[in-house]
Amino acid sequence: MTQLPVIDARGLLCPLPVLRLRKALMMLPEGAELRLIATDAMAVVDVPHFCRQAGHVMVAQRDLENGAFEFTVQRGLSAPSAASGLTPEDI
Repeated sequence: MTQLPVIDARGLLCPLPVLRLRKALMMLPEGAELRLIATDAMAVVDVPHFCRQAGHVMVAQRDLENGAFEFTVQRGLSAPSAASGLTPEDI
């Protein structure tokens, strides 16, 4: 089994975990998955909302030790890609 890329957003407050997630997803092909680890309690609300609004799929969400949350997200079909001309620096 291949290890998924991980975004470590522990210690970052809203909206930074979602912005890092968005930036990373733009660099992935459609259907690719990654994991986000965050400690901001608002991530439990913000990440699912972002996924619904941006066309991504939240595959899983779970509580980790020490107050952290792990989200597994799949890049959606309708989300813009790096091929669209946007780069992470544009975000």
